[in-house]
Amino acid sequence: MTTFRISEAAALLGVSPDTVRRWVDGGRLPAARDAHGHRIVPAAELAAFVRAEAGQAELRASSARNRMRGIVTEVVRDGVMAQVEMQAGPFRVVSLMSREAADELGLAPGVVAEAVVKSTNVVVEVAG
Repeated sequence: MTTFRISEAAALLGVSPDTVRRWVDGGRLPAARDAHGHRIVPAAELAAFVRAEAGQAELRASSARNRMRGIVTEVVRDGVMAQVEMQAGPFRVVSLMSREAADELGLAPGVVAEAVVKSTNVVVEVAG
């Protein structure tokens, strides 16, 4: 059975280890202890938790379901386009958009934003 240490679960979810500990301590996320006394979260339990939490999220009028909250780290503008880079948990996300859209959204380093991904072709690779 695959398990994750608290820090690994936090990295996967894009939250701090303290947040995961609070979820465990509050009974929201099941965990056990390994032979060394470290808390571990079974992979199946983590997946169920994420699915349940996603079901609690505020629904938006959109068919896009892949959402990553993060912080804008860089915005490069030219006359017509803008390249917006953000960090969403362990993921670097880069988006190209019109300069007008970036300006209207007020995108600048330090702004908290959400990357919304809708794609007809997604490649999934197994980490390892």
